[in-house]
Amino acid sequence: MNQVVSQFLSKPSHCELCERAETLTRHHLIPRTHHRRKIFVKRFSRQEMTNRILWLCRPCHSHIHTSFSERDLGLQYNSREALLNCQEITGFIDWIKDKPAGFKPKSNRKRW
Repeated sequence: MNQVVSQFLSKPSHCELCERAETLTRHHLIPRTHHRRKIFVKRFSRQEMTNRILWLCRPCHSHIHTSFSERDLGLQYNSREALLNCQEITGFIDWIKDKPAGFKPKSNRKRW
């Protein structure tokens, strides 16, 4: 099995972006709504589209979907490394990583 794909199969105990111990949600790096679109079918195998996931806390997950369209997520930000190279995401992570477990941002306005 491809190492990139296999690293996303097991559920960790911490958010894979901010590393806080939280209840985790599954984020599909290639949005499921785009799995049948030609551009994605040509670029990724069926298994890769299904298994490319990150386990994220709700604030990180919501921030990603607020910041990018699903098309951009699937084409440009389809790996943990790509997300961590994005200033929009790293700014949010730097801001939230010291917040206590259970902390939920009150709005989507930028604070970082």
